[in-house]
Amino acid sequence: MEHGDAVGGRGPATGEPILEIRDLVKHYPLTRGIVIRKQVGAVKAVDGVSFTLHKGETLGIVGESGCGKSTVAKTLVGLERPTAGQIRYRGEDISTLSGRALKAVRRNIQMVFQDPYTSLNPRMTVGDIVGEPYEIHPEVAPKGDRRKKVQDLLDVVGLNPEYIHRYPHQFSGGQRQRIGIARGLALRPEVIVADEPVSALDVSVQAQVVNLLEQLQDEFDLSYVFIAHDLSVVRHISDRVAVMYLGRIAEIGTDEQIYDHPTHPYTQALLSAVPVPDPEARERRERILLAGDVPSPADPPSGCPFRTRCWKAQDVCAKVVPPLEVPVGFRGVDGPVRHDSACHFAEERHVVPIE
Repeated sequence: MEHGDAVGGRGPATGEPILEIRDLVKHYPLTRGIVIRKQVGAVKAVDGVSFTLHKGETLGIVGESGCGKSTVAKTLVGLERPTAGQIRYRGEDISTLSGRALKAVRRNIQMVFQDPYTSLNPRMTVGDIVGEPYEIHPEVAPKGDRRKKVQDLLDVVGLNPEYIHRYPHQFSGGQRQRIGIARGLALRPEVIVADEPVSALDVSVQAQVVNLLEQLQDEFDLSYVFIAHDLSVVRHISDRVAVMYLGRIAEIGTDEQIYDHPTHPYTQALLSAVPVPDPEARERRERILLAGDVPSPADPPSGCPFRTRCWKAQDVCAKVVPPLEVPVGFRGVDGPVRHDSACHFAEERHVVPIE
């Protein structure tokens, strides 16, 4: 079974993948010395990530801070050059592209950033911010059409088209994020990478922005890589979910598979920590407390990266990196538990569902 193929869930992926990520690695060198710089190690931010994204699909990526989610996002849009691995867009490896070739691809893969306060230039008007992609890609919109296109984009994201002469400080956080989304839509991309797009917003505003993203996906036939640490938000918007830990994917499957039938111990621990509003359900929940802290990506454990905190760890976990595949015990089993999990001792464990 290919990494992350959907089996069941709300929206099984069909057709050819629009993005294929294969064994993606991003290491940042650690150096010592002032005059002569010598590399003494590396921070393994991303250490062998593989997944696919299909047309019209939303893939959610979740995990603790520092697990490599944002680094994956930056490599997908070309802001970071991968150390190794492939990023294939419609069959073409774009990880080594540069110059005009990379510029052409970037038209089709755009990004919405986490912080709406720092991702918008305070010295530029909203019209200039949303219209800036047309300056870089003038073939998309002739100069005479740009004002109308910018106003249409503002209208699409729920802002007054007459606000084009205002500056970012004149908007709320939610409105600023809508401006960032409008900028991401300007070139009519096929893929949008949303890096924690609602984490800096109030809860009530988060729902509005997530609903807007869903509406835009239907209207423009978009595919999303949606990165977040809020498991409830991810379940609401995602067709499939990948759980990351220390630069690797621990488990990947449909939203139903991950949330209702998790098989990796880390996923089970994450889900057990999510607040449940129902008192009776909260009483039935078994809280999983993990020992120790997340290891440093500069010195990760051998074998399974989660073994130092896992209650199932055995000798094999320190020696062999578990492959991301359907666990042996589940092969040939029909039903929602048939999905990829990177654990030598994966087993389904019931958790109180997250609505």
